[in-house]
Amino acid sequence: MKDILDAIQSQAATPADFAALPLPDSYRAITVHKDETEMFAGLTTREKDPRKSLHLDQVPVPELGPGEALVAVMASSVNYNSVWTSIFEPVSTFSFLERYGRLSELTKRHDLPYHIIGSDLAGVVLRTGPGVNAWKPGDEVVAHCLSVELESSDGHNDTMLDPEQRIWGFETNFGGLAEIALVKSNQLMPKPDHLSWEEAASPGLVNSTAYRQLVSRNGAGMKQGDNVLIWGASGGLGSYATQFALAGGANPICVVSSPEKADICRAMGATAVIDRNAEGYKFWKDEHTQDPKEWKRFGKRIRELTGGEDIDIVFEHPGRETFGASVYVTRKGGTITTCASTSGYMHEYDNRYLWMSLKRIVGSHFANYREAWEANRLVAKGKIHPTLSKVYSLEDTGQAAYDVHRNLHQGKVGVLALAPEEGLGIRDHELRAQHLDAINRFRNV
Repeated sequence: MKDILDAIQSQAATPADFAALPLPDSYRAITVHKDETEMFAGLTTREKDPRKSLHLDQVPVPELGPGEALVAVMASSVNYNSVWTSIFEPVSTFSFLERYGRLSELTKRHDLPYHIIGSDLAGVVLRTGPGVNAWKPGDEVVAHCLSVELESSDGHNDTMLDPEQRIWGFETNFGGLAEIALVKSNQLMPKPDHLSWEEAASPGLVNSTAYRQLVSRNGAGMKQGDNVLIWGASGGLGSYATQFALAGGANPICVVSSPEKADICRAMGATAVIDRNAEGYKFWKDEHTQDPKEWKRFGKRIRELTGGEDIDIVFEHPGRETFGASVYVTRKGGTITTCASTSGYMHEYDNRYLWMSLKRIVGSHFANYREAWEANRLVAKGKIHPTLSKVYSLEDTGQAAYDVHRNLHQGKVGVLALAPEEGLGIRDHELRAQHLDAINRFRNV
């Protein structure tokens, strides 16, 4: 691995030099183990500790197939799907790997007794398989996490509709929380030149997800002037939704859970912020009963912040805890876009407020290649910025996942893989200088 790292840091190595570098037999990777899937049996979700289930293992380099690339991972990040994998909820990810392994002789590689996790990376291409023409060894890249086969016609208008659509590093093996990753070449995008490795690795999954959910015609199709309710507006998804709303001329109404998170939203440029804890909103009377009076109180507060207007678009991802309120406060003809459901998948809402007011619920899941490319392009142009707050070593990924699981973080949490320290990989210092405060916004809180 030292020769690979030396070539990357030299900035003088050619594609031929990278192609000539010998690949190691093995590399370090963050894994969960198949024989430990019952280790948290009987515990509540909150009691399950990723530090106990995530391992740093030495694993063999996988076989490279057609249309694929091996990437030297300089940095990655922790997403909520990494937490789900680590606590084996809502199901063990080994069921995904087993199903994928039955698809073909080549995909059998993924069905292993260990799962290398992680759905983000920034790094350098080491090898490309047959049929890859757009990328070459030595290219500095980031990877989005959509893995598709595209042998069915269903995915050719929108690749997210491919019957064999999967999230890399969650529903496939050989993910990005490792020193080497295996990706399909149509996951690759150019690394933004003004960002360090860890900064470039952090937007990927959440930035693309927020773009599709809020901006794309496949999601809410946000336009100028829209009032957009953003739950968890300083978090991994919400911080990008807030930026997209502001950059697109919309009016974000940011919902947060602390004064510190409110300050971050204001630092991004938002003016309408609701601290739901400080204002004491309790949308559930008990585990089974919601409180419509609290929906109404919440709606009244929103109108105070919007000059009497209701919400055009709700950016939903908490799920069960907030969904009833989201449906209620949306204006007649408005849209609730939903993904993730981090507080619970079984949503409940009063359908009278949906059907009689002609509202729409739109399910949104990650992004297709074009949407991910557009979202990354906005980062590369300095229109949207990383929300990286803290960076861990690969050895401390368990702690990073624990922080995300317990909501102890702001924005995104990064992980260094091959990069020996933070701040490396910056190529365009002039562009960086223009946006330095925004790049460091979440670090300075």
